[in-house]
Amino acid sequence: MLNCEVAKEIAMKKSRHGLLFVVGLLAVAGLFGCNEETPIEKTKAAAESGNAATQAAGQAAVDAIKTPMDKARQAESILENSAEQTAAKIKQSTP
Repeated sequence: MLNCEVAKEIAMKKSRHGLLFVVGLLAVAGLFGCNEETPIEKTKAAAESGNAATQAAGQAAVDAIKTPMDKARQAESILENSAEQTAAKIKQSTP
């Protein structure tokens, strides 16, 4: 009879420990779940952090294209003026 009571007591302790273990796991999972960011929040945070770098890279790309284009426009303007002057000289020398 004593053995039967001891067995019941051990079984009750095991079930309590199992229950406490499960409750503890759920609490830990809940705490980690509260700290999780949603995919939308992650996307916004990534966009904000990368926004300045993206703008700087974009501006560098624009400048890399703009500078040669400005030089080409200047050269074109010089050539046009030279062609106009040459045409005027030809008209003056032609009787």
